[in-house]
Amino acid sequence: MRAMGPGSVSSFLKVILDVVFAALWTSLAILSVVTLVALLVRFNPDLVIGLRAGADGAPNADITKLLANGANILRALASADLYLAAILVIVGSLRRIFTTLTAGDPFHPDNVARLRLIGLMLAALELGRYAFWALSVWVFPGLDRVEPSLSLTAWFSVLVVFVLAEVFREGARLRREAELTI
Repeated sequence: MRAMGPGSVSSFLKVILDVVFAALWTSLAILSVVTLVALLVRFNPDLVIGLRAGADGAPNADITKLLANGANILRALASADLYLAAILVIVGSLRRIFTTLTAGDPFHPDNVARLRLIGLMLAALELGRYAFWALSVWVFPGLDRVEPSLSLTAWFSVLVVFVLAEVFREGARLRREAELTI
C-alpha cells in the first residue's frame, strides 16, 4: 500500500479529514447560534418571558436559575466556540497538508507554515486549558475540582510538530536546490 499519491493512505486520510472538517463547521455554526441566543437573552431576559411562567402562572424556578447563571453559561459557550475554532484551524491545515501528500508533493513550501500553525494552535489549546481552569477557580470558588497537571504529552506533541515543520522546511529547500541543478 502506498503512502502518497492518488489511492494511497494519505488520500484515504484526506477523505476522513474532509468529513471531520464538515462536521466541525456544522458544530461551530450551531454552537455559535446558541451562543448568540444566550448573549441576546443575557442582555434582554424578557425574550424568554413566556418560558419563565409555569402552568400555574408562577415563575419557573429552573428558567430563573438558568437566567441567573447566564454570564457563566455565556463564558462556557464562548470558550467552547474558541476551542472548536482552534480545532477547525488544525483540521483545515491538516487537510491542506494531506492534499499536497495526495498530489505527491510532501515538501511543498506552504506545508512549513501549516505545520507551524498547527503547533501554535496545539500550544494555544493547552494554554487555554490552564486559563479555563484558572477562571473556573475564580468564577466558582466553592466547587471541589481536580487541578490540571502539566501535560507532558501535549507539550511534547507541540515540540514534535515544530520539529516536523523544520524538517519540511529543509526538505523544501533541498527540493528547490535539486530543481536548480542541471
